[in-house]
Amino acid sequence: MTFVVGEPCIKCKYTDCVDVCPVDCFHEGKNMLVIDPDECIDCGACEPECPTSAIFSEDDLPDKWAEYKELNARLTPKWPVINAKKDALPEAEEFKDVEAKRDQLSEEPA
Repeated sequence: MTFVVGEPCIKCKYTDCVDVCPVDCFHEGKNMLVIDPDECIDCGACEPECPTSAIFSEDDLPDKWAEYKELNARLTPKWPVINAKKDALPEAEEFKDVEAKRDQLSEEPA
């Protein structure tokens, strides 16, 4: 099992989760993070640290965000590893509670 970053991360990209991860499983895109399912050790340390509640165990991933399991796996090899906390995106507070953001996802690497 692995953890998955879902839609709430888009346009926020808080990195509190990266700071507590014991392995290098997070990858950084232009406006979102993803988790490498092959590197994640299923420790769960990241989940409670996310200010937008964007991280889910794959078994608890809401149906409305089911596509993010595949999306995390697909984008991982394209995006660089992030293993240190950075500032959130400037618009993070504005988009923190916005749910319908899928159309705003950039698949460009950081």
